Amino acid sequence: MLEEVSPETIISLRLILAIILLTIVALITKSDFSINLKNHLRILLLAAVAVFHLWIQITGLKYTTAANTGWIIGTAPIFIAILGFIFLKEKLNSIKISGIVIAFAGLLLLVGKGNPLNIDLVKNVGDLLVLFSSFTWGVYSIINKKISLNYSPLMTILYLFILMALIIIPFNINQKAIDSVIHLSIVGWISILFLGLLCSGVAYVIWAYSLREMESAKVGAYLYLEPFVTVLTAWLFLKEEITALMVLSGLLIIFGVYLVNKE
Repeated sequence: MLEEVSPETIISLRLILAIILLTIVALITKSDFSINLKNHLRILLLAAVAVFHLWIQITGLKYTTAANTGWIIGTAPIFIAILGFIFLKEKLNSIKISGIVIAFAGLLLLVGKGNPLNIDLVKNVGDLLVLFSSFTWGVYSIINKKISLNYSPLMTILYLFILMALIIIPFNINQKAIDSVIHLSIVGWISILFLGLLCSGVAYVIWAYSLREMESAKVGAYLYLEPFVTVLTAWLFLKEEITALMVLSGLLIIFGVYLVNKE
């Protein structure tokens, strides 16, 4: 898809689709559309962070592989846990720390194919950008949690996407961007619809609800499952082989997540 449209255009399209979906949901559920200036100033800050996060992540994908991106994003829970400890005063007891370490060990085992010394994630500028996007996702999650405590998660994300769109769309008002959208392939549109409706419209709201109800470290720990899900998906749809090592790595990841969320 990056061969057809620019990162800025991808972000703009997925935001427009997500805004349409969430507006419909908000109307159906009769959500409160009242505007609180204090909350909106915070959401504006969140929007700036989110736009920057998406931009560097999608730009990074131009210079690295999707598989590498999946593995590197697995570091996001570390940043979320640390930032939650520093800024939200969330407790990190020995069990939670052990869970984070075990889940991360499972991730390293999976990526390194049994030998963590084989791992060389940061090979180019694309990997560095994706790694930095893991940090910005941690920043986003911490700010989001603060907002979600006194604002509806659904409306937080709806207004977030509107402000994000206002920030990014002006960079797409040009003939090149318009032509790329007009000539976007069917596969490209399917990808955009998936990103806009599910990855943005649905996933961001679920993430906001989760952050409101749970500690940041607990929510972030579930990101360790992403590489494992990637392996399973590749097995189901791409017929890639699943080894005993992959199963062991996945069990370690799941056990680590369990410890982080154990009361």
